[in-house]
Amino acid sequence: MFKVIHSPKAPQAIGPYSQATQCGNFIFLSGQIGFDPTTMELVGQNCEAQAQQVFKNMKEVLIAANADFSKVVKLTIYLKDLQDFPVINEIMKTYFQEPYPARTTIQVAALPKNALIEIDAIVMI
Repeated sequence: MFKVIHSPKAPQAIGPYSQATQCGNFIFLSGQIGFDPTTMELVGQNCEAQAQQVFKNMKEVLIAANADFSKVVKLTIYLKDLQDFPVINEIMKTYFQEPYPARTTIQVAALPKNALIEIDAIVMI
């Protein structure tokens, strides 16, 4: 069964995609950037501020899916600058507990709207 998941408390999609989809016991969260859902503008000028907003946005989508961060099994993090890697590690500790999800972190040349970070996730319910 394929189901679309949507939260009005998270930023609306800026293209032809869903905030998340569910297929069986898996939920796939589309990449989130640090948009304020009310203004649809990036928050802050640094990766820390944008990452905090990304996790807030992800939380709202997870709530809409009747899930939470404890159900996240895989994250992919896209960073404009890998120098921000330690900042992300610290922020993750406020949202996740051991056992931590699997994770891939990649430095990229550019992200939508010139964001500094984007994160997508796979969740098992």
